[in-house]
Amino acid sequence: MAKQKYYVVWEGKVPGIYKTWAECQAVTNGYPQAKFKAYESEAEAQAALKRGWKASFAASSKAAAASSAGAAQRGSERARAAKGSKSSEQVVLDSISVDVGSKGNPGLVEYKGVDTRTGKVIFQHPPIAKGTNNLGEFLAIVHALAYLKQKGSSMTIYSDSVTAISWVRKKAVATNLPRDESTKEIWALVDRALAWLHNNSYSNPILKWDTKAWGEIKADYGRK
Repeated sequence: MAKQKYYVVWEGKVPGIYKTWAECQAVTNGYPQAKFKAYESEAEAQAALKRGWKASFAASSKAAAASSAGAAQRGSERARAAKGSKSSEQVVLDSISVDVGSKGNPGLVEYKGVDTRTGKVIFQHPPIAKGTNNLGEFLAIVHALAYLKQKGSSMTIYSDSVTAISWVRKKAVATNLPRDESTKEIWALVDRALAWLHNNSYSNPILKWDTKAWGEIKADYGRK
């Protein structure tokens, strides 16, 4: 069972504390410059609400910096994630956020891209019979890149998958998912996405969504 989270909304349609991501989305989607963040306990959420978003975001940034310094020797993945994310407290709202919805891993996979500012769905792919979360995230990022290139836009793209971001940059995937009849659909999509990356250039920043500081990514399916 997923651990209970408490979502503080400082600036939204109705500021307050919400116990589900769906409730948080309902009061932040479409609200200009919405400010919200997830906390692990109600006490933390209550304190953060009183403290205000500026002080709370600043505290999160300091804590994250301290944690990163102490854990640097435990691996390079966190460093790669830092390179793919903005250190700023503010989300780039003029952007596309992508995420995956899945049932099992491997299992049923679907993905979508939404307007980070409004939460409006820009594109979505119907469920794929069998795949992995990371492959779904990879496809979502490349879909966003192709969509924005068609529009002539250099808009930012957010993903909460460090692995998928690295695959896009390397133009290669590293997965244990076998190629067989059950995975034929997703591999066809992945091969097409890889071909697109090798035959196209782009200037769009691809950034790691900071879930701790900003709450769940706007494209989240709410299945945690």
